[in-house]
Amino acid sequence: MSLTAIRAAGLSKQYFVPGARPRSDSIRDEAVDRVKALLGRGGSRDSADLFWALRDVSFDVNAGDVVGVVGRNGSGKSTLLKILSRITEPTEGTADIHGRVGSLLEVGTGFDRELTGRENIYLSGAILGMRRAETRRKFDEIVAFAEVERFIDTPVKRYSSGMFLRLAFAVAAHLESEILLLDEVLAVGDANFQRKCLGKMEEVAGVGRTVLFVSHNLGAISRFCRTCIWLDRGVLKAYGPAADVVGTYLSRTGGTQDVGVLVFPDDDTAPGSEYIRLLGARIVNHRDEITTAPDARYPFHVDIEYRILRKSSGLRIGVTLLGRDGTPLLATKDLDVLPEDLERAPGRYVSRCEFPGELLNTGQFFVSIGSDTPMQQSHFFLDRALRLTLEHVGGVGGHTADGRVGLIRMRMNWQMSSVP
Repeated sequence: MSLTAIRAAGLSKQYFVPGARPRSDSIRDEAVDRVKALLGRGGSRDSADLFWALRDVSFDVNAGDVVGVVGRNGSGKSTLLKILSRITEPTEGTADIHGRVGSLLEVGTGFDRELTGRENIYLSGAILGMRRAETRRKFDEIVAFAEVERFIDTPVKRYSSGMFLRLAFAVAAHLESEILLLDEVLAVGDANFQRKCLGKMEEVAGVGRTVLFVSHNLGAISRFCRTCIWLDRGVLKAYGPAADVVGTYLSRTGGTQDVGVLVFPDDDTAPGSEYIRLLGARIVNHRDEITTAPDARYPFHVDIEYRILRKSSGLRIGVTLLGRDGTPLLATKDLDVLPEDLERAPGRYVSRCEFPGELLNTGQFFVSIGSDTPMQQSHFFLDRALRLTLEHVGGVGGHTADGRVGLIRMRMNWQMSSVP
């Protein structure tokens, strides 16, 4: 029988939002309101000034589970983790935590900026209730992971945001807490650091520690988490297997431009026509991992999954790559390389479009996907269906951070010869 690590029962959190009421129509009304506010200090507040960040949220997390938390901005995800971390108290309900909690809720949480990196590591260990000898045993591993050996005795107020985050994550992940709470740890830092974070979280989960992971990166949630919580405007909408919850979340919100994966689990409501239905799309790196940040040195792919409902001839699948401002860079169709009269029998298919490595510059790009039968019918088109961010950690231009202009960053042929 699994032990329960976290039990939330009827969790609700209410905040007072001053100024939420409509403004008074006259100076007299405003004066009366101010007098009432002064005389009523400590009494009840106008309901228009109250906001429920969480409302009657209940769930159990078993020890050793890895649970993702998804939802739009303002849905209550961070509030939930703050309650579980004992940073704030719920207005209603209870949260029972069984085990020591390590958390990384935002850059710098729990760190004293006047202290050095070394001092903050020991401070964090003490807050977690660890003996100094336990922290000392993990110290070298933490510093090596964070890659801040040279600055470990420098006050952290002088760290860059990347250094700060690396050290904060390393402390949270390496110190021996039974429960790890992470809020958007992949929102800051380069692609290489994000991969290190995911690798460490997989290692942490592999030794039986409980992890709650808030992220807008649904590809990471689907890959890393066994189960998933979906919050919407403070209300628990779903809690179950990660693939099912992510699929439902995307289908109910009409997809998203903010992730490397798009899912339409219901054939009847998926985009398409009587010939084809779109089931999903995803960005896949050279390691065959779903991602929003492929390494620009290597090829990456856009996979489009669909179901053919009726035998068709000449139907094609297309991808358009756009820059951050929406400028189209290229458009490609699968019939560019496949037979133009290709027949597709009913069934489920995946079409993969490969983008070569060392082609695109750093920055953000969008991918639009569609399907049509030329000169006959458009079956579906999703503008900017996927978003990706390319970062260079080597390769062309990787030796200097020179901020090259343009959207292309190809390896060009150069020659040098001596002129007599």
